Amino acid sequence: MYFPYFIAYMTAGFVVSLVVFIWALRSGQFRDQQRARYLPLEEDAHSGGPGRVSRMNRLEAYALAGLACSGLLASGAVLIFSLLRVP
Repeated sequence: MYFPYFIAYMTAGFVVSLVVFIWALRSGQFRDQQRARYLPLEEDAHSGGPGRVSRMNRLEAYALAGLACSGLLASGAVLIFSLLRVP
């Protein structure tokens, strides 16, 4: 039976999604919803080239990339394990 593996996989995905959602709430990702509709209409404020990236933004990007890679690896591991366990 594959059910315990898929239940564990789905539970892990739910927990990771919940953690990312809570992080987004605490970091203010959903603040100022009225401004978001006007962003495409604004002039390009960064026309002088790319701005400087802070260390915290870089760490968040690395954490997100690591999380995405670990999710892909977990998906592959579950798929390979379930295919190898076929009687």
